[in-house]
Amino acid sequence: QVQLVESGGGLAQAGGSLRLSCAASGRTFSSYAMGWFRQAPGKEREIVARISAGGGTTDYTNSVKGRFTISRDNAKNTLYLQMNSLKPEDTAVYYCAAVRQILGKALYTDYAYWGQGTQVTVSS
Repeated sequence: QVQLVESGGGLAQAGGSLRLSCAASGRTFSSYAMGWFRQAPGKEREIVARISAGGGTTDYTNSVKGRFTISRDNAKNTLYLQMNSLKPEDTAVYYCAAVRQILGKALYTDYAYWGQGTQVTVSS
């Protein structure tokens, strides 16, 4: 099992930046593919970005390509999401998630472990 705790959310102005972190417990973090998801009020949870267990493969939803960067430090058991050029439509609760695979799918149902979420609010 792995336990996940997000941090780094908050309030930002449009065009600003935030960096989210997700600290994972356990000694097998490098065996888990990871993903960042978000859920806005009244909307379904959607994939933002995903990264393979080794960190060599990444994938992004179209709306964040060129603005967000997912990365991981397996030595520190930590996942990151650097968010630049933020837009009001990025406002949501952001979740990190893990699945014991080389690379998880883009569906939230594929992930077995979840953090509690961190709120990101972007003002215009």
